[in-house]
Amino acid sequence: MSKRLDVVIDAWAYGDPIPDEYAFCVPAEEGHITMGLNLSPAIRWSNAPSATKSFAIICHDPDVPSLPDDVNKEGRVVPANLPRMDFYHWVLVDIAPNVQALPKGADSEGITPRGKATGRTPHGLRGINSYTDWFASDADMQGDYGGYDGPCPPWNDEIVHHYHFTVYALNVAGLRLPTRFGGSEALAALRPHVLAQGSWMGEYTLNPDLRRR
Repeated sequence: MSKRLDVVIDAWAYGDPIPDEYAFCVPAEEGHITMGLNLSPAIRWSNAPSATKSFAIICHDPDVPSLPDDVNKEGRVVPANLPRMDFYHWVLVDIAPNVQALPKGADSEGITPRGKATGRTPHGLRGINSYTDWFASDADMQGDYGGYDGPCPPWNDEIVHHYHFTVYALNVAGLRLPTRFGGSEALAALRPHVLAQGSWMGEYTLNPDLRRR
């Protein structure tokens, strides 16, 4: 059994709403939503085992509708009882073992149409997030979305979405992933190497009725 890694995001208390500056989409008076600041949050971790050789960060939302039929459609809602699936917002691996924090904006300082570059960065190896699939049929936005891209749940969803930022301490320096990889591939590669893990969770909704509660 892996140890518990202490993970903290100071921008919101565990389980509280994520501030809008970290979101891909924010509420708007016209058109329901508009683009947000999309900053990656400052995140820090501690209590890693001495044998740690690298870290990985995976942020996912397990509340994404499994069917798109009602998503963001006028006069319709995404029902609470609809089966849900994972959507990956941040896939960053091969983080050096001496790194114990990433500052605000380290892996996203805004929205990049067609996506931020994947591959090696000063703070780790970027995979693709699930906006890659979401925008696949959008001629203006399609591309590989690397790094962090924040929440943008349907504005007509009956449920609040939950975002889990999980940090893994690993016993290998690199996961030897293919050039193009996403959240599921990263998780499959890292699971046999986990020494410790911990997470921080926040909520987000664009449904005006739920935001008023």
